[in-house]
Amino acid sequence: MTDQPKVAYQGQPGAYSHLACVAAAPDHEPMPCYSFEDMLSAVQDGTAELAMVPVENSVAGRVADIHHLLPESGLFIIGEHFQRVNHMLLGLKGATLEGLKEVHAHPQGLAQCRKLIQKYGLKRMQHADNAGAAKDVAEWNDPSIAAIASSLAAEVYGLEILADSVEDFAHNTTRFLVMSKAPKLPPVSADKVVTTIVFRVRSVPAALYKALGGFATNGINLTKLESYLVGGSFEAAQFYVDAEGHPEERHMALALEELKFFCPPDAVRILGTYPMSPFRASAARPEGD
Repeated sequence: MTDQPKVAYQGQPGAYSHLACVAAAPDHEPMPCYSFEDMLSAVQDGTAELAMVPVENSVAGRVADIHHLLPESGLFIIGEHFQRVNHMLLGLKGATLEGLKEVHAHPQGLAQCRKLIQKYGLKRMQHADNAGAAKDVAEWNDPSIAAIASSLAAEVYGLEILADSVEDFAHNTTRFLVMSKAPKLPPVSADKVVTTIVFRVRSVPAALYKALGGFATNGINLTKLESYLVGGSFEAAQFYVDAEGHPEERHMALALEELKFFCPPDAVRILGTYPMSPFRASAARPEGD
């Protein structure tokens, strides 16, 4: 047993979410969970202190289902982390690229490494997750079978990296939200913060346009705006917004006040205000700077 606080993630040891836990919460013990619901429940019941929640990928887009789970979880966002997805081709020790016949990975992992798979004429085999594929390859003990997974998976399952950085796109990055049972509000004087908001608008013409107008007139930059259906209805849409600013700062407070005016009662919820990751600035910087 250990007294070290835990950070829960969805997936098996060696998953990219595991890698994100190691990078973003090095003082916490990574705790694998079978599903997103299990991951969030671990924080709700106090088994884990934090949850490492993937929300979007620069190649694959948003993570399915997670936006439905976040508002109902009762948890708060206290940070964000951008994890580079650096795919490795993993095989048994002593295996060779020329001797491979098939490769196992999550469908997205296979889709993100098409060039390498085509180059070596490998048969694609789908797995529920990349780390699980690496685990199976280690157990099968067949030098003709490889997996696409992280360098951490190679370490966890005793596999050899047969090819490094095999993804087709070098910008492949997943954004994670760090969530806890209690909010952790940065000071108003903090330099760069993000506030995540979910809301529903009244069912009237131009309601969304008017609701978002307060952000524009108050100079608040929105870095993300997504909609998704709720309650099984094709008419009730919920919106998810990332806004640059602190809710206690005057301009953001005015924008939120205007947003609430155009929404039904209790239809605006702040999921968290947290420091902006330095990755945002580096990602926006032109090459060569």
